[in-house]
Amino acid sequence: MATELNLCLCHGCGLACDVREHGHHCGRCGAPLHVRKGEAVTRAWAFLIAALIFYIPANLLPVMHTEMLGQGIDSTIGGGVLEFWESGAWDIALIIFIASIGVPAVKFLAMGMLLLTVQRRSSWAQRQRSQLYRLVELIGYWSMLDVLVVALVAALVQMRELGTIEPRAGILFFGLVVVFTMLSAMSFDPRLIWDDGDPIDAAGHP
Repeated sequence: MATELNLCLCHGCGLACDVREHGHHCGRCGAPLHVRKGEAVTRAWAFLIAALIFYIPANLLPVMHTEMLGQGIDSTIGGGVLEFWESGAWDIALIIFIASIGVPAVKFLAMGMLLLTVQRRSSWAQRQRSQLYRLVELIGYWSMLDVLVVALVAALVQMRELGTIEPRAGILFFGLVVVFTMLSAMSFDPRLIWDDGDPIDAAGHP
């Protein structure tokens, strides 16, 4: 392992530094050297819990208000999926369901499992867990599809003068869910997956 060779990767320029030679700063760019991200587990848990809290109002509160022919309707995420499905727009309904319900659920479960196994320094399925982390990073970039769909539908409806669509508080909470789940994934240090030994605490310390 790199730690056994006293090597540390610089987060600034990517140089593999010998800690004995360079100390606590990179010999090329001068950036501070960190064997592991500081408080990685604590930060990841904090952001993940915050995302779970915001996920409740994101699903309960309306995400948009639609007014057609003088009639106004407030739609939640689930209600919007049903409305699009019943109107024949099954493709939009599927996109919203996957982006708003499927992706967050996968990220919550995946990050929770990664954090729990890392705290116990489990050697179970290390390669698969590393691949799972990369998957969480990848799907994180597609989590804003629901917000984009709402914006596109609103523009389409208003452009055709069929009515008006206005965003509601639910879309703000959903945006916060996306941001905090991405921050949780960014705060997590995947190198901890490969650290065997005694269990560590929530702060990532032995």
